[in-house]
Amino acid sequence: MNPLVPLSVLLLLPIGAVLAVLFTDTGIEPRLFIDAVKTFVILFVVGGAISFAASKLADRSNA
Repeated sequence: MNPLVPLSVLLLLPIGAVLAVLFTDTGIEPRLFIDAVKTFVILFVVGGAISFAASKLADRSNA
């Protein structure tokens, strides 16, 4: 298993809590919540791509 999986789970918990607060707060515009979710998804994809590339480079240098 990739060692970043437990780390990503630990990161998902507080980010999910912040998104839940944004979603349930009546003073927050819905557009802000949508933008926060989009930003999180983009950062998660970029982080996953960097992790994947780093693991491939490590495998290539070990071979």
